[in-house]
Amino acid sequence: MPSSEARRGSNPLSLVVIGAGPAGLTAAWENSLHGGTATILERDGLVGGIARTVEHEGYRFDIGGHRFFTKVREVEELWHSMLDEEFVRVPRQSRILYRRKLFSYPLKPIEAFFGLGPVESIRCGLSFLAANLRPRLPEDDFETWVSNRFGRRLFSIFFKTYTEKVWGVPCTQIRADWAAQRIRGLSLWKAVWHAVKPDRSVKTLIDAFDYPRLGPGQMWETFQQKLESKGSRVLLKRPVTRITWEPGRGVTGVEAEGPAGPERHAGDAVVSSMPLSELALALDPAPPREVLDAAARLRYRDFILVAVMFEGEQFFPDNWVYVHSPEVRIGRVQNFNNWSAAMVPRPGVTCLGLEYFCFQTDPIWTMPDEELIELGRREIVQTGLVGPEVRTLDGAVVRMPKTYPMYDPGYGENVEVVRRFLETSLPNLLQVGRNGMHRYNNQDHAMVTGMYAVRNLYGAKHDLWAVNVDDEYHEETRQLRPGE
Repeated sequence: MPSSEARRGSNPLSLVVIGAGPAGLTAAWENSLHGGTATILERDGLVGGIARTVEHEGYRFDIGGHRFFTKVREVEELWHSMLDEEFVRVPRQSRILYRRKLFSYPLKPIEAFFGLGPVESIRCGLSFLAANLRPRLPEDDFETWVSNRFGRRLFSIFFKTYTEKVWGVPCTQIRADWAAQRIRGLSLWKAVWHAVKPDRSVKTLIDAFDYPRLGPGQMWETFQQKLESKGSRVLLKRPVTRITWEPGRGVTGVEAEGPAGPERHAGDAVVSSMPLSELALALDPAPPREVLDAAARLRYRDFILVAVMFEGEQFFPDNWVYVHSPEVRIGRVQNFNNWSAAMVPRPGVTCLGLEYFCFQTDPIWTMPDEELIELGRREIVQTGLVGPEVRTLDGAVVRMPKTYPMYDPGYGENVEVVRRFLETSLPNLLQVGRNGMHRYNNQDHAMVTGMYAVRNLYGAKHDLWAVNVDDEYHEETRQLRPGE
């Protein structure tokens, strides 16, 4: 239930929500708790955004692997109020694949020593000591940030290749903001200390998480059903084409392309999770040139999931494997059987999700599905995770544009230009979620932005842009000494 702070305010509102991902659906749900209704406009044919679940011939697969773990109690309570009996508890296991060898993540020093061999391990150790004695400054980019904490040699082995697969640019062109957000606190000193003194109070990655039995899309499909039962509308295949506004009034209407042609929707306010770059272009009248230029400079990394179905089970025990081998294009492999047994139609088969990161201008984006499936099959065998003798049963391809907002040089300044214009000129238009704020949020943080945006409409004063700027890495948990 909303807090007492969130309850105070005006009469129930009618909202237009752009995007039916975690942020948009949560915003609509929060509004329903105040007695309001929403019209949710989603450009795709199903809800969930990148947290959707796709079904193909009885196989279900997630777009990237979405763990239901959060430090936000209110989000956790909301998840369980929606799907409590449909959650399964999943042991967390992920590893790094390098030169056909698997290494735990975060790194375990003894395992890394034997896996890399004594000579390479000594080189890594000396590199680590050198980085601690003489860290490189300024610490503005991803390469410098990680090298200062792990040493350049470990950076080159366990961070560089995968990170550059994900972002498509050198690590020196990725802002340190992203490293601090995603791998904060996981230093080699802590790993070594925990190996020596495992009973000390340390922070480590969570060892288990909740997961909907039928994949994360089950959560957002339940949101859709419950919202519609409360009088809200979830309209699919409704790409937003135009947002009209007036100085002093803000947004006056939202136009979307519907099955029968253009549709116009209006409400007391608009909550948007559409990419900031697209939002700026949709405004009518157009914003000032400097705003359009800043929006145009915001970049995104796109994503292709190649789901390949195999005869057989238990190829590897991990939920997912990071592929640091430069000889293949696969960036990460999801083993959906290890998330939930219900993700496959019958025992004895396996569905692997092979993740390719790209730009829409890359040739792989337009490669025919059959060729992508064959590429995935060939590369997964090349990694050694699946044997060449294993029979392939089927395959499917999902392309997701603008999956990752890029933290390249200047992105923060460009976001600030767009944000400042929207806040001053369109006060009844609130941005939420990963693409709506151009921020690499997890789904729980995206949900919090949706909650807070609506509460602000009812009188609260939350800073949406402070969400996920926390002191602790999202997936760290604290292990306590006896007696604490």
